[in-house]
Amino acid sequence: MELLIPLKNGSKTPLYEQIYEYIRNEIRNGGLRAAARLPSTRQLAENLKVSRSTTQLAYDQLVAEGYIEAKQYRGYFVCDTYGILEINRTVEKKEDSGGDERCKPSSEHIVVDFSPRGIDLETFPYGVWRKISRETLVDDNREMLLAGDRRGERNLREAIRDYLHSARGVECRPEQIIIGAGNEYLLMLLAAVLGRKRVIAMETPTYRQAYLTLAGQGVEIRPVEMDGSGMKIPELENSGADIAYVMPSHQFPTGIVMPVKRRQELLAWAGKKEGRYLIEDDYDSEFRYKGKPIPALQGMGKAEKVIYLGTFSQSIASAIRVSYMVLPPAVYQSYCEKAGFYASTVSRIDQNILYRFLEKGYYERHLNRMRAVYRAKHDKLLGELKSLENQFTVSGEYAGIHVMFTHRERTEQELIALAAGQGVKVYGLSSYFIGKEQRRKESSSVILGYASLTEEEIEEGAARLKQAWL
Repeated sequence: MELLIPLKNGSKTPLYEQIYEYIRNEIRNGGLRAAARLPSTRQLAENLKVSRSTTQLAYDQLVAEGYIEAKQYRGYFVCDTYGILEINRTVEKKEDSGGDERCKPSSEHIVVDFSPRGIDLETFPYGVWRKISRETLVDDNREMLLAGDRRGERNLREAIRDYLHSARGVECRPEQIIIGAGNEYLLMLLAAVLGRKRVIAMETPTYRQAYLTLAGQGVEIRPVEMDGSGMKIPELENSGADIAYVMPSHQFPTGIVMPVKRRQELLAWAGKKEGRYLIEDDYDSEFRYKGKPIPALQGMGKAEKVIYLGTFSQSIASAIRVSYMVLPPAVYQSYCEKAGFYASTVSRIDQNILYRFLEKGYYERHLNRMRAVYRAKHDKLLGELKSLENQFTVSGEYAGIHVMFTHRERTEQELIALAAGQGVKVYGLSSYFIGKEQRRKESSSVILGYASLTEEEIEEGAARLKQAWL
């Protein structure tokens, strides 16, 4: 086989990386099929007019990640990629923010999309995931094909308990953890457990997917405005709600990190009456770039008042539809009575893969790597847009994977239109407001997500934004 790899000698990317990326993408896209024999490092070096050490470096990286394998005296062959988590990066980058515009086709020519929902997919540990996938079904492990615990596999719930206790200060037993396929499913389950006559207060602006899910279950939602510390307690008191849905570690979309005092005020509100609870959505608490992580609300002394939600979609990959919630004892008892008969919506095979990923330390190593990657992108974006600081206020930095820019004079619509004129897509804050009156509010803020972009794309997007907004 001869590989026609277009190399760019003037590129900042080393030649071996160009070769590696080309072959990897060909394998992912099906251009190179399983068991296909690759040219030898010597032959490829001669064809591309590069040194053999260059092609050897590229092959070594591909072998290490499990894309190809070296067979003694025979050469290099493409591995069987069945079972590898394949994710279309282009589709991921074009996902909308979840606002009302998400279903409308766009006629704009977008060069850089600052989607707040994207994640970095280049660093996904494909080789490790495939290895664990194979181990899960080794020796005809028929048990994996049988129905398991309705709450989720015991070993996975224990691993999640251990992680939450050490990383987030959450206090619970494995029995209190319920595993489900995505936060939407868990919120629907929670609505059935708590009862649809409940009144839930939600911050505005907020994560609209959660709002739409709960409202779709017939639950009454009361929007509560925020200040610089999060949900306003006086407005919460006057809302008539008995449950408050909050994102204290990194509020979406404003990026507010709720200070300890406001957290204590929320816990005090919940403790005033029987049946009051806080739903703590801790969707991206793993990513914090300045100071020490603030413990979860659930671990601050009133665990019996907090329903804790977490997910692996942000920290690993969106396609891994594994989320979990930690129920207080009283709510867990209600779950057993009202919803304990529902079967788990995550297959035992997927749960076991994730358990091994956590138990063998791969998850911790992956998080450490992703923190470094996102920190670099975070710093790159803010550095490139530093010249805008005289016109904009930046908020939500130092945590999560998006930031918010607020202009001192221009409206959100103007900022979006000017950016689109330069081929850049940004997301307006107004689409995240809830309630009829809130939806009519004017905004001067836009959301910029950076996780799914490369540093080169961030640089180009920032340059285009400066041209549009300066």
